[in-house]
Amino acid sequence: MPFQEAVFAIVKTIPAGKTMTYKQVAVAAGHPGAFRAVGNVLNKNYDPTIPCHRVVRSDGKTGGYNRGEALKKERLEEEKSKVKGAKVKER
Repeated sequence: MPFQEAVFAIVKTIPAGKTMTYKQVAVAAGHPGAFRAVGNVLNKNYDPTIPCHRVVRSDGKTGGYNRGEALKKERLEEEKSKVKGAKVKER
């Protein structure tokens, strides 16, 4: 399975209210050092069935989002995820 498809398949499994880090997604995709590549793949995604907003930085901050970081934070808060300054809930 190509890397991009693997990333999308993994991200689709993240339930509402939970998050994974870019690094966790990279590890799950079989490429532990490719956490930046995960970000690049997700940044180009506009498929609403892939919840890219549920992938966050390892330091607990939200990270980037192709629809704007404010919207990412809003979506995470709506789903009761912990963000900004606190460790995110790890899957």
